[in-house]
Amino acid sequence: MTKKNQTLTVGWREWVALPGLDLHAIKAKVDTGARTSALHAFDIEHYTENGVEMLRFLIHPIQKNRDFYIECRAPLKDKRQVTDSGGHREMRYVIETLIVIDKYSYPIELTLTDRDTMRFRMLLGREALKERIIVDPAASFLCGKVNAEQVYGLKTEVNE
Repeated sequence: MTKKNQTLTVGWREWVALPGLDLHAIKAKVDTGARTSALHAFDIEHYTENGVEMLRFLIHPIQKNRDFYIECRAPLKDKRQVTDSGGHREMRYVIETLIVIDKYSYPIELTLTDRDTMRFRMLLGREALKERIIVDPAASFLCGKVNAEQVYGLKTEVNE
């Protein structure tokens, strides 16, 4: 996707996929106030595989469902100090993975943190938006709604 000929307009919340992590649907809050994107993760394990620093972590991809989780693995890209919205500083692991929004896909950086108590499991920050995405703060789900429970083979209730 290039700035010149391809931009996408999204709402303040959208369904996205992170195929490199086997996350086929996750609701993300589009947050222009956040510099870096963040992904809910717990039980994070740092290890080395064939000389590459790796992370193994679990994620609850469906809001309000703490019973269902997916195990993810990704190469460690960095470790950074991040200040959250409450002003607290936290050292976080950083990974890079492909994001799919609507018909567009491109690599983004994600910090890993426990967002279980937050309303959204993923925050899409402005670094992942710039030169690609226009945000309509009055809109939601401009790229479509997804039934995440159905995507993951669980209940069939509509999940907005």
